[in-house]
Amino acid sequence: MKIMKYSHRFRVHASLAKVAEFHSRSASMPTITPPPIIVRVQRAPAVLAEGDEMDFTMWLGPLPLRWLARIEAVSPNGFSDRQLLGPFAEWVHRHSFIMVNEQATDVFDEIILNLRNHPFLWSIGLGMRLGMPFLFAYRGWKTKRMLE
Repeated sequence: MKIMKYSHRFRVHASLAKVAEFHSRSASMPTITPPPIIVRVQRAPAVLAEGDEMDFTMWLGPLPLRWLARIEAVSPNGFSDRQLLGPFAEWVHRHSFIMVNEQATDVFDEIILNLRNHPFLWSIGLGMRLGMPFLFAYRGWKTKRMLE
């Protein structure tokens, strides 16, 4: 299996603390996910911390994808979410927040993923990987609209 990587960076005119607080809320994920994808959080604390798990279903049209992620490496400058159950053989998403100045923060997303060795899940994973530029462009736009 081939490991794939993806990264995206955007700047939001908000303090590092405000950006980090926004991303630590489990309710933020459905808010910044672009239509037609629908995210329904099944179980997660309101504010995510080290070791917490977020159990959610991501609907790609009529197709439900169950996902369980664990929050790791939490700091004031970011955190990682690691897929424990889901469409990928491996998925680690690092969210990094870099202070530009008191009123601006760069958000840097880095994903390392590995597709499953299963024809259906492989094709779903590849489709999701190919859609990442749109997904993260939307997340950046929506985050700016909510925080600026």
